[in-house]
Amino acid sequence: MGTTLHTLAPNPGATKKKKRVGRGRGTGRGKTSTRGMKGWGARAGNGIRKGFEGGQMPLQMRLPKRGFNNIFRVEAYPVNLSSLEKHFSDGEVTVDELRRKGIVPRKVKVIKILGDGGLTKKLSVSAHRFSKTAIAKIEAAGGSITVLEKPKAEDAAPAQSDNAEATPASE
Repeated sequence: MGTTLHTLAPNPGATKKKKRVGRGRGTGRGKTSTRGMKGWGARAGNGIRKGFEGGQMPLQMRLPKRGFNNIFRVEAYPVNLSSLEKHFSDGEVTVDELRRKGIVPRKVKVIKILGDGGLTKKLSVSAHRFSKTAIAKIEAAGGSITVLEKPKAEDAAPAQSDNAEATPASE
């Protein structure tokens, strides 16, 4: 008789019974349930947080911090002239049109037009920023540019209150 599904079994000693704790002193694992007497590991909720090294200074705190991260930086989304050539015929190119045609994502706040690719159409382009080559190529094709005002930063530093100016500095 060969091996069939109902005759399969693990090798002897390959499996162990589950450790059942807290079932009385007679089991050998009663009372403190293998956690020892008091101490850190004996309490409920004892989890080691990510990066914990037993009280030693963790690696992420030992490594040097480099550079400067400007929290107020606004990243400009690049749009090449080749994209404008492909998606637009003669006319006006606005931020809303770029979003509607799927060239620029909805959440992008600042758009910069770059001069990569050629432009043969007469376009009137409105954006927040332009590269020098983009300006030259748009104007060479007979188009025009409009630089839009920077969007207001909602996350910028808190505005000064009017009361601060009205109160005297020292009395």
